[in-house]
Amino acid sequence: MSGDSAGRDGGRAFIGSFTSAGGLGVIAAAVDARTGALTVVGATDDVADPSYLALSPDGTVLYAVSETDEGAVAAFRTPDTGAVGHTPPRLLADLVPVRGSGPTHLTVADGHLLTANYGSGSVSVLPVAAGGRPGPVTGVLQHQGSGPDPDRQRGPHTHQVVAAPGGRWILSTDLGADIVRICSLDTTAGELVPYGETALRPGNGPRHLAFHPAGGHVYVLGELEPVLTVCRWDPENGVLEPVGRTSVLPGVPRGASYPSEVAVAPDGRFLWVANRGHDSIAVLALDPMYEKPELLTTVPCGGRWPRDLVLDPTGRRLYVANERSGDVTWFDLDPATGVPTRAGALRAPAASCVVFG
Repeated sequence: MSGDSAGRDGGRAFIGSFTSAGGLGVIAAAVDARTGALTVVGATDDVADPSYLALSPDGTVLYAVSETDEGAVAAFRTPDTGAVGHTPPRLLADLVPVRGSGPTHLTVADGHLLTANYGSGSVSVLPVAAGGRPGPVTGVLQHQGSGPDPDRQRGPHTHQVVAAPGGRWILSTDLGADIVRICSLDTTAGELVPYGETALRPGNGPRHLAFHPAGGHVYVLGELEPVLTVCRWDPENGVLEPVGRTSVLPGVPRGASYPSEVAVAPDGRFLWVANRGHDSIAVLALDPMYEKPELLTTVPCGGRWPRDLVLDPTGRRLYVANERSGDVTWFDLDPATGVPTRAGALRAPAASCVVFG
């Protein structure tokens, strides 16, 4: 199947990578609907270290962090689906500083772009203008706190910022302070308004979280210990309550692996975790109450240092960005067991993120 046909039949994917480690920047790929295979159709290195990407709600603009000490975001015009085989994403305007260092994650929420700035331990708010261009920062929420790990937790390190389903609340994970912060977004002032915070076990180092599709639970993944913290989520009152912890690795000692990403099946029966160091994908089954994940097995991630893991739009395949081996590997998922089976891989040096749209 040609790249053009794959783009028409299976949509498109975008891959972020670290240019400082030999990555191509932002890669556009066509997706084969039948096999899930990715075919590179273009790339741009206009932005340094675009390690995390997010699409606008209508899919016409692709946003990227520039994970540098200065910290910035970029906006790209995505090619038309029919033209994906001909042009890479096109930079819309100059990069916009985020007034924070080392941004590692971003999301679009209610007409604003939010970035989690790992280096400075903050979250920045940038309004999105007509046409999708991000404007100057209107608000910076500085996290506070520290944790027991002397190397990784001397101060706050915000790693992810997400909008809860329904858009009322904004959650951010702080690896350095062992907390998840809950805020609301003041769209008039362009600022985050702190509402509450949930403390996790000291030394957990929360990196990323994922919501259960039923809406009442959140799974918070630790980076400094291979543990998933299960939380009840009250969307009406914005309350996150830890109710349990589950290991995402079988007997692996602390410090031997660094979990990076968690994804939940659309039907809510399984979840998957990428484990760097152990270089595996953990498969966990969810009980009917969604509060006691069971580790079923782990399978090789297809490479080394899986930084990102994402389901395709159908929920039938899993894609893993293996940063140190420089590839994106895709897996077919067994609908009965949730176990992934390797189906193919694409060479992508220093790959760090995959998004579909």
